[in-house]
Amino acid sequence: MKIADRMGKLGTETAFEVLAEVQRLTNQGKDIISFAIGEPDFATPANIKEAGIEAIRADETHYSPSAGRSELREAIAKYIKSTRKITVNPEHVVVTPGAKPIIFFTALALLNPGDEAIYPTPGFPIYESVIRFAGGKPVPLPLLESKNFEFDLDYFRSLITPRTRLVILNSPHNPTGGMLSKATLEAVAEMALKHDLWVLSDEVYSRIVFDGEFFSITGIPGMQERTILLDGFSKTYAMTGWRLGYGVMNEELAVHVARLVTNSESCTATFTQLAGVAALEGPQDATAAMVEEFKRRRDLIVSGLNDIRGIQCLLPAGAFYVFPNVTEACKNLGLKDSRALQHKLLHDAGVAVLARTSFGKRQPGEKEEYLRFSYATSEDLIVQGLDRIKALLGSR
Repeated sequence: MKIADRMGKLGTETAFEVLAEVQRLTNQGKDIISFAIGEPDFATPANIKEAGIEAIRADETHYSPSAGRSELREAIAKYIKSTRKITVNPEHVVVTPGAKPIIFFTALALLNPGDEAIYPTPGFPIYESVIRFAGGKPVPLPLLESKNFEFDLDYFRSLITPRTRLVILNSPHNPTGGMLSKATLEAVAEMALKHDLWVLSDEVYSRIVFDGEFFSITGIPGMQERTILLDGFSKTYAMTGWRLGYGVMNEELAVHVARLVTNSESCTATFTQLAGVAALEGPQDATAAMVEEFKRRRDLIVSGLNDIRGIQCLLPAGAFYVFPNVTEACKNLGLKDSRALQHKLLHDAGVAVLARTSFGKRQPGEKEEYLRFSYATSEDLIVQGLDRIKALLGSR
C-alpha cells in the first residue's frame, strides 16, 4: 500500500499502545493494575453532565463558529483573566475538540520547513511528532532530575539559532510532575523577546498543583502577544472523553488557527461547549476535592516507591504523575533499560507503567533510567501495585 511520505514523520502516544496490551491481558483473565494512562479516575461533575444533557435536549446539536461558541469563548476569557492575571478578550480564544489540536495548529501556523522548535524531553510525545510532521526540526531540551526536572538555562540558550522559531513549555509537566519556576520562565521570556520567538505554553495541569505556586509565562511583560496558552477541560474537570480544549493567543494568530479548525473539523461539538461553560462558571468544589485526593495519592506512592530496592522518586509539585529513577532496579535485575523493566513489571508482577522512552528518545550522554506512574487510580490499587513491585524488586 502506498501512503504519503509525511506519515513516516508522525509519531504516536505509547500510553495507548500499553492500554491495548493491558486490555488484551485482562481479556485473557490476567489481573493487571495499571499506572499507565494519564486520565483522572473521577466522574465528570454532575452540573457539567447535566448542562451537556440539557443542551442536547434543547437541540444544541448543530454547527458552531469554528473558533467556538461566543458564550464559551467569553467564559474562557474571564477564566484566563482571573487565573493568569492578564487581559483576554473572546477574540483571543480558539476552542478545539481536545487540547491536542492546538499543538498541531500551532506547528502548522508558525513553522516553515526547516524552522527549529525547542521542546522538553522527556515530554509529551506529540510535541516532537507534530513539529516533524509540519516540516520543522525538533530540538530536544533535556529536563534534569538534578534540577527537579527543570532544564539547564545555559544549555537552553545554547540551542537558540537563527532558525529557532518556537519554544514549547509544559508546566506542571507530563511525565515528571515537575513545575517550572518563575525565574526559569523569566529567563525563557528574555530569550524569546531578544530573538523574536513564539512560545507554546502547555498549561493543562495548571489547576493540579500541590506545592508552590503555578506561574504562567503569559504574565511576564511582552510575552502574552507571542505566547499560545494551551489549556482544556480534560484534566481539571475529568472530561477526557468530552474532547474540549482551547488556545489563547493574539487576535491575528487566532484568525489563522480558527481557519485550520474550519479545514479540519469544522467546529467543536456544540453541546460539549455548553457543558464547558457550566464547568467554568459553576461550582469548583469537585475540582478542589479531586486535587486534594491526588495530593494524598502522590504522598502515598512516592513514599511507597522510595521504600523499594533500586528506586528513587522525587516528590512532584503538580499533575498526577511520578517519574522515579529505576537505574539501580534495572541493574539489580540484569535488565538493559526501563523498557525491559516495564515489560517485566507487566508480565511478572501484573503492573502496567510507562518507560522513559515513551516520552521521547534518550539523549546523548543520558544514562539514567526512569518509569512514569500515573496515580490517577484508587489508594487501594496504589498500595496493591506497590506491594507487587516490592515483591519483585525487594525492600530497600
